[in-house]
Amino acid sequence: MDKVTVDWLQSIEAIKDVPADQLQWWIDNSEHFVLPAEEALFRPGERIRGTLVVVSGRIKAYLQQRDGQELGIWAPKSITGYLPFSRLKTSVAYGMALEDTQLMLLPSEKMPQLIRAHYELTQALVHIMTDRVREYTSLQLQSEKMMALGKLSAGLAHELNNPAAAVVRGAVSLKQHLQLVPDTFRKLTAIQMSPADVDIVNNKLFAILSQEARPALSMMERSEKEEELLDWLDQYEIENREEIAENFVDFGFTAADLDEFMQHIPQAHISPVFNWINSNLITERMVTDIEEASRRIATLVSSVKNFTHMDQGQDKQLTDIHSGIKNTLTILQHRLRKGNIEVVQHFDTSLPPVKAYIGALNQVWTNLIDNALDAMEPAKKGVLEIRTEKDHDCVLVSVTDNGAGIPEDIRSRIFDPFFTTKEIGKGTGLGLDIVSQIVRRHRGTVKVQSAPGRTQFTVALPINNE
Repeated sequence: MDKVTVDWLQSIEAIKDVPADQLQWWIDNSEHFVLPAEEALFRPGERIRGTLVVVSGRIKAYLQQRDGQELGIWAPKSITGYLPFSRLKTSVAYGMALEDTQLMLLPSEKMPQLIRAHYELTQALVHIMTDRVREYTSLQLQSEKMMALGKLSAGLAHELNNPAAAVVRGAVSLKQHLQLVPDTFRKLTAIQMSPADVDIVNNKLFAILSQEARPALSMMERSEKEEELLDWLDQYEIENREEIAENFVDFGFTAADLDEFMQHIPQAHISPVFNWINSNLITERMVTDIEEASRRIATLVSSVKNFTHMDQGQDKQLTDIHSGIKNTLTILQHRLRKGNIEVVQHFDTSLPPVKAYIGALNQVWTNLIDNALDAMEPAKKGVLEIRTEKDHDCVLVSVTDNGAGIPEDIRSRIFDPFFTTKEIGKGTGLGLDIVSQIVRRHRGTVKVQSAPGRTQFTVALPINNE
């Protein structure tokens, strides 16, 4: 085992200016030992024994026991463990020696003496602690963002795939359909109709196409109407009459409409005219399907843009609290459908705008709603209730689920970093900690009430939050 010297400690950048006598005190009051490779230095829930210096070798810190998220590798000259004024008393992670590792440990019982008698050393260790907090917070935020991004991207890929496939499918079908137009046109040119009759037929057709409300029919009603039109079309031996009857019913045609068309079409040319009308209906349907699918894609893209607030700055801005909640629900639509979740919204639309970091606030809604969906997942159905209301100078947003509830013995720990009840690989234990941090950044509060069948998280945000 190598001997730790003052000169060696002064080669560590963070403590190079600490007086030699204080460093010697540190050496003399520390335990020196070698941790064999693949042995654990600490585990979650264990008391942190003191301030550690890695003399040689390496320690890997990670969250879960199997394939856990890596927090970092502590190489020689790393200083970690319990530091002056730290509130961290127990470990939240695992630490394992990657190789035989020499360590210097100042027991936590020596910390009061260190703080009383060795100002410069205490100051240097406090600076290390603040740097550690900064790095930990950055890692925490990044980890949660990556976890959220993974969930959102999976849902968005599914949501975008359906309308995108519909656009492609509709475009291919439309192209094939339009290739048949010349044949229909050739038959039409042989028809002799007066300009007045042409206008009447044309106007009648587009009047029906422009109807916004289409009939909602049961299977029985649809079958009866198709039979009625088929009987009418059979009388005049109309070509392609099964398809024509089906499409005419879709667009609300009745036998009375066909009678009205008949008054202005020579009987010998009924079939080509009705097939021309049918061709227009098919084109209309395909274009409508493509339009609706494209609008769905545009809505999703707009929701993502508003959710991430990518076109705005990072300062607080006045926002309608409901906008972010609705965008979040749109983005999580796949999970809502997959989980058979009924969403109940009780929104007070008279609420004033709130000054907030909009992108950060959207993270709050995502984490709370996502956790609620996880809680209801075992039942394969559930009710998600979101309520907004005013309470004095605050806006209250509550997210309620009817899942199994949070056991009382862990309720006080759910906002702790890295605490999770989810299976390995599904949760980081950072979501509610991030929620708490963001809400505190807005000078608000977040509270939870839970019982079997009802868990409610309530976020209070000051309206005038400068």
